[in-house]
Amino acid sequence: MKVGFGTTALARSIAHGGVDGIGSYTRELGRALIAGGGVDLIPAGYRTFVGDDVLPGALPPLNLGRHAVMATLGAVGPWKCAAEEELVTAHIDVFHATDHLIPKLSAIPVVATLMDAIPLSNPEWTTMKLATLRRWLLRRSGAWADHVITISDYSKRAIAEHFDIAPERISVVPLGVHPRFFEQIDQTARDEVLKRLSLPERFFLCLGTLQPRKNLERVMDAHASLPAALRHEVPLVVVGRAGWGCESLVARLRASETEGSARWLQYLPDFDVRAVMQSASALVFASLGEGFGLPVVEAFASRLLVIASNTTSVPEVAADAAVQVDPSKAGEIADAMRLVLGAPREADVLREAGLARARELTWEACAAKTVAVYQSVLDGSCRS
Repeated sequence: MKVGFGTTALARSIAHGGVDGIGSYTRELGRALIAGGGVDLIPAGYRTFVGDDVLPGALPPLNLGRHAVMATLGAVGPWKCAAEEELVTAHIDVFHATDHLIPKLSAIPVVATLMDAIPLSNPEWTTMKLATLRRWLLRRSGAWADHVITISDYSKRAIAEHFDIAPERISVVPLGVHPRFFEQIDQTARDEVLKRLSLPERFFLCLGTLQPRKNLERVMDAHASLPAALRHEVPLVVVGRAGWGCESLVARLRASETEGSARWLQYLPDFDVRAVMQSASALVFASLGEGFGLPVVEAFASRLLVIASNTTSVPEVAADAAVQVDPSKAGEIADAMRLVLGAPREADVLREAGLARARELTWEACAAKTVAVYQSVLDGSCRS
């Protein structure tokens, strides 16, 4: 099976110096598809593409240029034909749009990955330029895919509602966790990282870009309600760059750093992130909305206890392996913080449950389920 594989978001994230989100999904799924065999992968980008160093074993990439952009807009005539001709000439069986650039093709079936419906269901949580136009294009292009892949049952329901796509045209394929998160870093190396970062023996950890839906203001409210001695003994450590809508949060983090109850580490290399995850007392993931919540599973693989939201997709991803809280209630988050510090036996049980849950969610499993979708589309059993 020869698959055209959209890599525009991945190429752009590499060009800007960091791969996360859709870019990370594209890279890890692409590598797993190649490693699993049975799929010849052709990276296809819009005026940009990735090389063999990013997706080892992939076939030479296609640079679709402006033709594919016009096809994404649903243009007709020579623009669309030229874009499609590139794919037909390469003898591609199915095109997988891994990001929001979904071409409208007639000769080749299109599978589109939509992570969630947040730009449509909760536009206040996004900061897209030309937001109204982009939401219209997203809804329009998502609807013309032959089949949609999403990452949780929650996202499937939201996409069916907000994109007006029949549920039978949507398949749930959970994300995977990279094997490196399971690798235990020895205590000496972890201690060296903590010393270099001036972190104490115990701390609460928050991971992710600073933005409104990550709910860090309320997490800080919860931590601030703890006794002063406990706040200083077990500070809140935030790892993530400043995003948008976070000016007051940044000011508050800076003040808390001065006071000694918090640390803001804007960027850490991968090894340091994993060392910090394996050293923290708990990950506090009180997000207001997620299509999946991959940091929860990465924490599970790292044997890190998790305090997680009980809303959107997070409960189905965390299953029974996390302390679940209402993210709108700072009191519940604070109670969970006290609980995980004061109940070591229960914490150990949850860590084991989390590790077992993480082992169920691999990129190999994600790739196998994705190939099954391709085959179903080609067989005609799940095309519209």
